[in-house]
Formats: sequence, structure tokens, C-alpha cells
Amino acid sequence: MNVIWRTILIHLRARRRVRRGDTLPLNGINRIRLTTLPTDIDILMHMNNGRYLSLFDLGRWDLLVRTGLWDVMKRHDWYAVVSAETITFRKSLQLWQRFEVESRMLGHDDRAVYMEHRVVVDGEVYTRAIIRSRMMRKSGGTLPHDELFAALGPLEAVPDVEPWVHAWAEASRLPSTRQPAPSTWE
Repeated sequence: MNVIWRTILIHLRARRRVRRGDTLPLNGINRIRLTTLPTDIDILMHMNNGRYLSLFDLGRWDLLVRTGLWDVMKRHDWYAVVSAETITFRKSLQLWQRFEVESRMLGHDDRAVYMEHRVVVDGEVYTRAIIRSRMMRKSGGTLPHDELFAALGPLEAVPDVEPWVHAWAEASRLPSTRQPAPSTWE
């Protein structure tokens, strides 16, 4: 439950930063400072591996608000859903340890927007995640990128997605929701 409170707090802080002129370009690197709380740790007394992805949501919220994407999405009744993510761990975070979540847009292809998140302690990367998101309409259906770019402007400032990201996205893709996806083990 505490992640919802953290989300509300991050959203309000991001709004305050925007009012003060602390915005980000679409290709900017967003940083938020967090602390490992007792609700984040597991029985081994370090950050639970499942918690990292929830905390990366906080980085995305701050990034969306500070780049202006959130206002565009809200105005048009759009939202983003994570369609794939992969995470790599290097070092563990301990209870009460301070760290930064760094977030940035990696780029886009014809169907998705890609982001990278990192957990950083004193300039050192502890954890990294690649996120693939789809833009959706609240009224239903996937939002075509030409409609997104018409409202937002092209993502020219965001670098091209590296070939390995496309390979990862293809390798991790599941069938469309309109196609069967039976659970069979070979």
C-alpha cells in the first residue's frame, strides 16, 4: 500500500517542480531520491526484487509530469501500459539506504515507447531495467503513434532505439490479446 502514497507524493512534488520551472526535455534524464523502507525489504533484509519495478513507476511518474507528457495524456484521455520489462541486478539495496532512480526515454518504434530506469548509489549503477510501453485510449484501443506525435510533436530529441532493444522486444513478445495464448509446457 505504501507505493500508492509514494506515487501521490512524487506526482505532487513533480507538479511543484514544474511550477518552479524545473522541467525536462523529452531526452532528459530524470532523477528522484528515495530511501529503502522497511516495506521494501524481504526476509534477507535487502530490497525485494519485485519492489524495484514498483519504484521505477515513481521515476516514470516524475518523468511524465516534468516533460509535459502527463498533461498531453490527461488532456486526450490517454494512458500508458507496460507491455514488457526486463531487469538486471548488480548490487543489493539495504534497509534505510539512500539511492536515486534515474529514468530516461530510450526511443520508440511503430508500436511502443521504450524507457530505461536505473538504481544508482553514489554514481554507481546497482540495477537497470528496460521498459516497453504502449499508449492506450481510455475509450478503448491502442493509440497510433501518428496521433501521439500530432499532439506531442515528434520525438526527434529522443535517440533511436538500439538494435538490441528491438531484438529483446521481439524475443519477449507474447501473442496479441486477439490471438490465443494457451499455457502449454514443452
